[in-house]
Amino acid sequence: MKMPLFLVSGVVALAGLAALLPPLSAETARPLPSAAADERADGIATRTAVFAGGCFWGVQGVFQHVEGVTRAVSGYAGGEAATAQYEKVGRGGTGHAEAVRITYDPRKVSFGRLMQIYFSVAHDPTELNRQGPDIGPQYRSTIFAADEEQAQLARAYIDQLEAGKSFRARIATTIERGRAFYPAEDYHQDYLTLHPRQSYIVIHDLPKIENLKRLFPELYRAEPVLVSRTGT
Repeated sequence: MKMPLFLVSGVVALAGLAALLPPLSAETARPLPSAAADERADGIATRTAVFAGGCFWGVQGVFQHVEGVTRAVSGYAGGEAATAQYEKVGRGGTGHAEAVRITYDPRKVSFGRLMQIYFSVAHDPTELNRQGPDIGPQYRSTIFAADEEQAQLARAYIDQLEAGKSFRARIATTIERGRAFYPAEDYHQDYLTLHPRQSYIVIHDLPKIENLKRLFPELYRAEPVLVSRTGT
């Protein structure tokens, strides 16, 4: 399970040691093929996508560094409004997953490209109801499709990756429709940027940013798009 925030201060000293270790995700991150099917180019300047892939700190941090993304908000999806709270979601019985709502300009980065990044560097899609040390359905790999087009594109891309044997294990990512997104508490927003030396971030999340830069240099932006500047 992800470390409770009230314990974080007791392990910050581990960050220096963790920084000496090889990035845990460096070996598994690989360039995946582009999506064979992508969204229609209809001139719309703003669209949204919601991805869940483990702790939202790292997923948000990755997409905040993607060119064409104008906002990335950590939150909860899959459950009801009454249980969209960190302490309740953390117990694993709410139906929620920690998720990130991405607002993007499809003229600069498409839904297909966002999925390519999501499966390549944002998380390990073969892990069922967990990511690394975080265990439970709240850490599941899920694409919360905004409409039927996104759902079809997500299914098609998963089928494409499976057919190409892109991973050693089967992809566990699910697709859910009709689920509302609820922004997380303020202290979870921009967490990676605000706490770059926190041990969890150093070990599990900063390597994702490096892999994004390495695998997608044409889409990497050094200055992240922060919630504190764009709002939720």
